[in-house]
Amino acid sequence: MTSADLMARFADRTGVTGASPQRRYLWTDAFAVCNFLALGRIDVALALIDRVHHVLGRHRADDPRDGWISGLPEADGEAHPTIGGLRIGKPLPERGPGQPLDEEREWDRDGQYFHYLTKWMHALDQTARATGNRTLAMWARELAVSAHRRFAYGALGARRMYWKMSVDLMRPQVSSMGHHDPLDGYVTCRQLDAHEPDLARAADDFHAMIEPSALATSDPLGIGGLLVDASRLAQLDRDSALRTSILAAARIGLAHYVQQPDLRRPAEQRLAFRELGLAIGLAAFESDPAFAQFSRIRASITAFWSDVSHRQSRLYRDHEDINDVMLATALAPSGFTALHRSAA
Repeated sequence: MTSADLMARFADRTGVTGASPQRRYLWTDAFAVCNFLALGRIDVALALIDRVHHVLGRHRADDPRDGWISGLPEADGEAHPTIGGLRIGKPLPERGPGQPLDEEREWDRDGQYFHYLTKWMHALDQTARATGNRTLAMWARELAVSAHRRFAYGALGARRMYWKMSVDLMRPQVSSMGHHDPLDGYVTCRQLDAHEPDLARAADDFHAMIEPSALATSDPLGIGGLLVDASRLAQLDRDSALRTSILAAARIGLAHYVQQPDLRRPAEQRLAFRELGLAIGLAAFESDPAFAQFSRIRASITAFWSDVSHRQSRLYRDHEDINDVMLATALAPSGFTALHRSAA
């Protein structure tokens, strides 16, 4: 199955265009936008952006609140759909004020994740670059400003980030900090600043929270994210010292990961989207001799999940949308990994 086939299935299942179900999931949709750009389907990418803003930028149907989650009047919300952030799109309503945390159940609750918002900023910026549409670039920067203001907190020298916020960005839902959230914030601000330099304060704040010596992870999705961030900084020709630290962390993680039995397990015991995140990151460095020894990992992952019999496993089908979309990205990664040249 090709990347185009996978994206056609995704569009049909999730109603990217037309009067279809309103199911939306921000991480998945961000990758999908980039995939449609890679396939030359700018019309579908734009339709998906509009659908996401009108579903995840607004309160849920089962929420007593209605309208834009930013609280803006209808017309202002249409003009600035990302200024209040965007919901994750999880199946359960967010945990209410005073309601005790149930860690297992929290994974299925709505709210806002910073690392989902940075993926959407990237998708908007990629589309702005491909089309020359400056409104999309403005929406990406407005989202970056709001996310920085609400997720980052603490006194100077002791700054931190919340991992998960409420739908309205008014209270933290999970107070711990995501391992790579400051790095994602910094790289994304630098990417957006390539056109409109109004995010310097946010970029500096995120940069101060990065601990280069603590970036290593054995999680394949996290390793892939490090590689993508390093690639984006290289394309922007920024921060060579930080790039070196990121790549060193990625190599440490890869050396550990290849010793694990994960890629030798049957499909029923593997989370496809986490492995495919690594394959996407490795694609960004496929011509780098320093990562040549790991090229077989990318080939192994994409070949395994391209096998239709492996995609019939219950675990794959439980996460079918995100798995299909990230497999499509792994097969044709340029829409996500290569920064588009501005069409303006």
